[in-house]
Amino acid sequence: MSGVSGTGSAVGEEWGARAARSRALAVLRVRGRALGLAVLPAAVAVVLYAGEVTGHFSGTGWGTARWVVTVLAVVVLFAATAVALVVARARPAATPTVELAETAAPDLYRLVRDLADRLGVPAPAAIALTPDCDSWLEDRTHRAHRSSGSGGDGAPVLVIGSPFLWWMRVGELRAVLAPVVAGTGPAAHPDIAAARRFVRGLDAAIAVPRTPGLDPVRRLGARGVGQVARVLLRACRGHAAEMERGVAAAGSERAQEVDYGVRIVAQEQVGLAYAGWDRLLTRVALPAWRMGRWPVKLDAGVVSALTELSRRDRLADGFSSRLGERPACDLLEEPGAVDEAASLLAARLFHGGPAEPGPDWSPVEWSQYPEEVVDRKWRTDAARLHQVLDGIDAAAAGPGAPPPTDGPTLTRVIDRLTMTAPGPAVGATAEAAETPIEAAAGQDDHADLADSADSADFDPLDDLDDDSPPNPAADALAGALSALLAREEAAREARVTAESARGRTAAAAPVPDRGATAYEGVGAYEGVSGPDGPLPLFPLQPPRSGRDLLADHVTAMVCCAAVDTAEAVPGLDWLDGPALLLGGERATDLGPRVLSLVEDGDPEPLRDWLARTGVRPEKPVRLV
Repeated sequence: MSGVSGTGSAVGEEWGARAARSRALAVLRVRGRALGLAVLPAAVAVVLYAGEVTGHFSGTGWGTARWVVTVLAVVVLFAATAVALVVARARPAATPTVELAETAAPDLYRLVRDLADRLGVPAPAAIALTPDCDSWLEDRTHRAHRSSGSGGDGAPVLVIGSPFLWWMRVGELRAVLAPVVAGTGPAAHPDIAAARRFVRGLDAAIAVPRTPGLDPVRRLGARGVGQVARVLLRACRGHAAEMERGVAAAGSERAQEVDYGVRIVAQEQVGLAYAGWDRLLTRVALPAWRMGRWPVKLDAGVVSALTELSRRDRLADGFSSRLGERPACDLLEEPGAVDEAASLLAARLFHGGPAEPGPDWSPVEWSQYPEEVVDRKWRTDAARLHQVLDGIDAAAAGPGAPPPTDGPTLTRVIDRLTMTAPGPAVGATAEAAETPIEAAAGQDDHADLADSADSADFDPLDDLDDDSPPNPAADALAGALSALLAREEAAREARVTAESARGRTAAAAPVPDRGATAYEGVGAYEGVSGPDGPLPLFPLQPPRSGRDLLADHVTAMVCCAAVDTAEAVPGLDWLDGPALLLGGERATDLGPRVLSLVEDGDPEPLRDWLARTGVRPEKPVRLV
């Protein structure tokens, strides 16, 4: 293989490549020892039969030994064959990506091939995008992956983080991809490729017992194979990790002479893009996903978020000035279509949403975000809060009592959270809030779920505080609210499970060929569903406590009152998500005042804010 320009060293002479090959041989030695152990009984049986023919091993004892060893050899060979077949046929895990055909990104393919030529390594077989701030090479030579048309010639697939294409410039992207593309050189070595196939096969074999549809006998056999694969994987895990480190070191060494100065600057952009992407997902996209809407231009939103960050943060000052250069997304023929596919996949991975749009899972543009997501979220939370209050009041008044006459007002919420008299117990409050909901839905089996949600939402460290909580009314309301949200989440997961099952049935049916598309892979991906239903692979936030949920709902109620009575408008902050705009300015001082009401039962800071901004808490608000 030709050496890197200016270095005169071949890949076989690089330290990292030599270390990787050494570790690959260690992995293959583990495979060889396992094979030798499997054929050992057969070899002993051959020796015993040869001894009988030559007259050295004759007699009744030797005959019995031959039969015992023969039976043992047959059993061991049968088990070894079964393990080998499962390891060879098991489908290795593949990262869910948006696969780019060359017709969809000819300039990007040309850039990668030119980069591979400069590095003196084979070009990747294909390019795919992932909704994450990372890039790597992925082997998809398994026949289950070759059916999708990627990795068919034995070369790995280059997976690129989609936010990089929108935030980085073309030169920066080339510099960042240089050490990644350089890894195709060591990956082409037969020993390293064989070791990687062996490790991936073992990893896939461990997951075979969890495959749905196996009968009890096959599942039992798969568990035995999985145990053997786990032992082998444990034996070669350290060598495999060191092999990958050697490959990475070889790629980094080979890429030293390619855009080295630009790469130093580009690495700063990688960290900045990661920070902006994380903030965009957790603060902006997650509220929309919870409302059944998915933003269709997440990658384009990264540019707006990072531009806003550079405006606020002096450390990021000057980064937005790069926006005048050519962005890497110009290397795509249809950036908008690719961004939409990556955005849908991000919602699938980080939230567990359906794989395709539907009535309860519709796209939303950034221009529609304030009205379609922010305002709707506030009013949905406010309606949920008053639904819980109605349930508590109905349980306290008894059957046949008239409904409350004050309506959905902010004053009602403030008065409830400032009650000094002890209200119903938390468990009783949750049960009371549950009664009208279950009567409407015809469900009688949610009590255990509500109780478990109540116990999970409260911090056990609260027991270390004083005997009486600072605001018992808030604790009671938070418990009932957590129970209601737990039931809504369970119902959502049940709907998504049913939709995923229908999608798998439709995917299994033959469909006519509608021609090649520019990007593919999102709708056909089925790897997000877990054994207990479709769950996100990478949850963005841990479960929130009851107090946090109550504070969010009270804030939503205040925002609804401000929009309806004080001419405030919902807005979008690229770094903080939903925002309340008063006179065109974002209201940043509302959060601490709501926490004072929820945590301490002190309404005065919030009432002062309401009086100063002209919000009328006694007026009913419009709910969804």
